[in-house]
Amino acid sequence: MLQLLAIAGGGAIGAVLRFGVSSYVYRMLGREFPYGTLAVNMLGSLVMGFLFILFIERGLVSAEWRSAIIVGFLGAFTTFSTFSIETLMLLESGELSKAALNIIVSVSLCLAATWFGLAIGRQL
Repeated sequence: MLQLLAIAGGGAIGAVLRFGVSSYVYRMLGREFPYGTLAVNMLGSLVMGFLFILFIERGLVSAEWRSAIIVGFLGAFTTFSTFSIETLMLLESGELSKAALNIIVSVSLCLAATWFGLAIGRQL
């Protein structure tokens, strides 16, 4: 039960922070491209890679904290479902090049960010 509460608490914080970060990015860069979703997914991927080393490989936190942060917080902060719907909306509106760009850039940068997070974690 404690683990479920930890996930719920982390999820609430992650969802609110996702809204704040993506809204800020959209205000700065506009809504012509899903910049806000890309930004939170890249940041979440970086943090996931880094925390994976600390939490999973090194076991630095309890199962409850791991669940709260990785499953709850990062699960709510990153937005794969939003990425999917935004990409489909681009496709349906005939913006094929923007949809393809979103897929390539999001997947490439998020994988790179995760790798970078792992590398940072391993250096500690």
